Amino acid sequence: MRVLFVGDIVGKSGRNALNEHLPFLREKYQYDLLIINGENAAHGKGITQKIYNSFLEMGADCITLGNHAFAKDNIYTFIDHADRLIRPENMDPRNVGRSVRILKYRGKRIGVFNLYGNVFMDNANGTPFETMERLIAANPCDIRIVDFHGETTGEKYTFLHGFYDRCALIVGTHTHVQTADRQVYKGCGFICDVGMCGAYDSVLGRDSDEVVETARTGIRTRYQVSSNEGMVCAVVADIDNESGRCVNIERIQLLP
Repeated sequence: MRVLFVGDIVGKSGRNALNEHLPFLREKYQYDLLIINGENAAHGKGITQKIYNSFLEMGADCITLGNHAFAKDNIYTFIDHADRLIRPENMDPRNVGRSVRILKYRGKRIGVFNLYGNVFMDNANGTPFETMERLIAANPCDIRIVDFHGETTGEKYTFLHGFYDRCALIVGTHTHVQTADRQVYKGCGFICDVGMCGAYDSVLGRDSDEVVETARTGIRTRYQVSSNEGMVCAVVADIDNESGRCVNIERIQLLP
């Protein structure tokens, strides 16, 4: 089974870049499962039902979220009915949406899990470690894929060493900068951060002039997403269907 995991999509530039490059990625990698992190998809914060539907039209099997999951008020009107959308389990509020999606591929149950880091993150409710133990017990499956939405490399590596034997793929999201540490650790594919799909000439997808002005003056401004041409960051991982273990992971970075 080949999995394409697409990093945080930031605003219209990120959506357009993915839409433009996805046919190439589909042809080159012939992936079986497409997972997208969409927590920044709606002008840099949150996701709307229209954007969720556009990801379904792209063929997304699962859309994960993160700290901006509930930034748009209208998410409460559709999240409980959006069966391909999952949010971090250990993040408030915890009474809406789901955090695990179970798929079937060639007779195997594929579980996609969405977790939230504790370090430097707001609204955390429970550690990712005890949360993952609980989710594993409640959601039996043959192959586990985790989107760990967190800030620090150390916390993500700690999670890898705690769960590599029960997960086939653990990918980090949130920092918007693709890391160069992709590896297969004892049968578990891993990368600290997949990176973003967003404006290449920007500060993490945000308008750079606004960010510089905020840094100089200390005056908070609105989150203005850069309209510059977008890049695409992703990883593709090969998971052996019989053993349930990852055998290869590759970084993808498509620049304008």
